[in-house]
Amino acid sequence: MKKPALVILAAGMGSRYGGLKQMDPMDPMGHAIIDYSIYDAKRAGFGKVVFVIKKAIEKDFKETVGARVPEGMEVCYAYQEVDALPEGYNVPEGRVKPWGTAHAVLCAKPFINEPFAVINADDYYGVDGYKVMADFLTSHEEKDGKAPFAMVGYHLGNTVTENGYVSRGVCEVDDNHQLLSITERTHIEKREDHAEFTEDDGATWASLPFDTLVSMNFFGFQPMIMDELEKGFPAFLDQAIKENPLKGEYFIPSVASDLLHDGKASLEVLVSKDQWYGVTYPEDKQSVIDALAALRESGTYKF
Repeated sequence: MKKPALVILAAGMGSRYGGLKQMDPMDPMGHAIIDYSIYDAKRAGFGKVVFVIKKAIEKDFKETVGARVPEGMEVCYAYQEVDALPEGYNVPEGRVKPWGTAHAVLCAKPFINEPFAVINADDYYGVDGYKVMADFLTSHEEKDGKAPFAMVGYHLGNTVTENGYVSRGVCEVDDNHQLLSITERTHIEKREDHAEFTEDDGATWASLPFDTLVSMNFFGFQPMIMDELEKGFPAFLDQAIKENPLKGEYFIPSVASDLLHDGKASLEVLVSKDQWYGVTYPEDKQSVIDALAALRESGTYKF
């Protein structure tokens, strides 16, 4: 079986963080979080990396992150631009925001003919996630007409920040680790021994235990999803242009959910007990730097 590919979504700007956090150095050698992700993916058995970026950052990105990709990994670049639309569609006036994660993955379609994983450029997922994902992608094939998809789930307590709120997809799974649903909670805050979320700007709060399984947008797919993304994009655009032309986004979880509902795919949740790190806010940066320094000291990374 072919080595799986890794698609890294690096076209979005961090709106709450401010600036190009995809390339922000997190160690004295100048490595960004993305460098650690590629390192973990290569040793887990991924053979190709596809960067989804904007043309505007191409030169800087290739000279920094691109130049540091380990030897032996194939490297491809795909471009997510707001005007990358099907024939007959135009960018709504005033729209600058990209069209979301599902559109970003679709932009990588020309480079994908093997099972692949998708990650965010600015999230540190831990060593274990890449191992369980690579094992899954290299050992599962279509069964009963269903494409085997996977997602690495994290315990909520390992993914919250001290510095503000986060948005997470709360997962419901059955006894066989198959995903039943993902519910987006867009405002989750950490408390001492649990988390709480609000859907009415803080008027009311509901509790979420720290061991709640959440999605961090670390998915594994078969190549067939590219055709499904392409088929579904016009219908999404029709609705978005009518209802939310400036901010509507085409999201991976909603496409995956539709395929599960239609019986075209199954989605197994692979649990990682690793700590997730990310820079949602500028104040998060120092804790990420300290965590990566400790991991290098322990020998996990040999940079």
